[in-house]
Amino acid sequence: MSAADRPVFRKPSTLEQLNASSRNTAMEPLGIVFTEIGPDYLRATMPVDARTHQPYGLLHGGASVLLAETLGSSAGMMAVGEGQGVVGIEINANHLRGVREGTVTGTARPLHVGGRTQVWEIRIEDEAARLVCISRLTVAVIAI
Repeated sequence: MSAADRPVFRKPSTLEQLNASSRNTAMEPLGIVFTEIGPDYLRATMPVDARTHQPYGLLHGGASVLLAETLGSSAGMMAVGEGQGVVGIEINANHLRGVREGTVTGTARPLHVGGRTQVWEIRIEDEAARLVCISRLTVAVIAI
């Protein structure tokens, strides 16, 4: 089996397990909920309300970045072998559209899954499927 044919996620996880891992973390008070695991993507939602607003009533860019890193890191953990984990080493985000209310949905997909590093693209969209934020997360693969 070539690397291109190998499944992205090597450590199967369920939505219930992922959401349980968010308890007592930064994700819980922000209302981040994992909603879908696909063959090569991980999806989660986050409300746009007082918890995630900046002072001018818009979705805070930092909240978008927290959603992006949550998705990329969680997907990265599912893509490594036994005895391995990932840690973030770089994230960037371009905030493209303001959102005042509702829910945003983030989807992480791999750009590179290597033995030492992974690169994930995270698209965050509003309820009308308009791109709100595009982010790229690089993680290092470590022994745990």
